[in-house]
Amino acid sequence: IPESGHKYYLQFSTRDYRTGEDAGNCLATVLYPKKKSPPVVNIKCSHTKEKKEIQEEDNRIYQMIRHQSKPITGNNIPDSYGHIEPALEPVWALAVAGSSSIMWQKSTETFRYSLAQVKSVRQWIRKDDFIEFDYTVLLHEIPTQEIISCHMRLMWLPGHPLKVKHFCGSESRGLDEGSGAESGSAAGPLAEKGPKF
Repeated sequence: IPESGHKYYLQFSTRDYRTGEDAGNCLATVLYPKKKSPPVVNIKCSHTKEKKEIQEEDNRIYQMIRHQSKPITGNNIPDSYGHIEPALEPVWALAVAGSSSIMWQKSTETFRYSLAQVKSVRQWIRKDDFIEFDYTVLLHEIPTQEIISCHMRLMWLPGHPLKVKHFCGSESRGLDEGSGAESGSAAGPLAEKGPKF
């Protein structure tokens, strides 16, 4: 599109991150502006899971985290053999959801990112019902093959959007806000305005 950038029309299928089961189909448009800014995304998806089933799964993950006897901490998830301890799977799932907002912000037509590893994670104890974690995540930048370290603070309560703030070491502009999605599931990150870490 002259003066605006490149617009793409996509049709794709999705799968459940944990089980690998078919999760539905999506139609999307993605505009990469000529100026350096995040892509503009419009997306519509049909889901194979019922909303109630998604809410039940979110609740199960939430309850597992809330009923820990002490704050959750961890390092090197997955480990060098690709193994994730079962007790840390919910923490990994939240890291995947939260880091997707970082990858959305940083991706361009020529660069994309994937979550390589959670270097460290620490749970914050809150007086309200939200759960909160501090992560250091390592993102794999493609095609450069560089590993980018990012600090990510994540807050979540089922039925509410995931709130993500982040700062990546290779960026000089300071705190980046997380990106938005409409879902209240842990699969739907949403920005939260607020102070730096």
